[in-house]
Amino acid sequence: MSYPDGAYIIFGKETRGIPEHVLMRYPDRCVRIPMIDEARSLNLANSVAVGCYEVLRQWDYPELQTKGELHRHHWEDTEPPKSL
Repeated sequence: MSYPDGAYIIFGKETRGIPEHVLMRYPDRCVRIPMIDEARSLNLANSVAVGCYEVLRQWDYPELQTKGELHRHHWEDTEPPKSL
């Protein structure tokens, strides 16, 4: 599934999920986060993080920095890694 600009993502309650009447109305727009049977379910915050990350990945991470800034050092000052 792809997410166009202006897409909305909704999440249900941790205890119940999205209401079934919503799932039934939009079956072709529902996405499940795959889980193995033996695993506990993800909490809502983790589920939102997974969903948002996938949208940003499909949009090629618009306006996100690819490198963070260091507080006391500069990336240019690093030594090249020593070969093993």
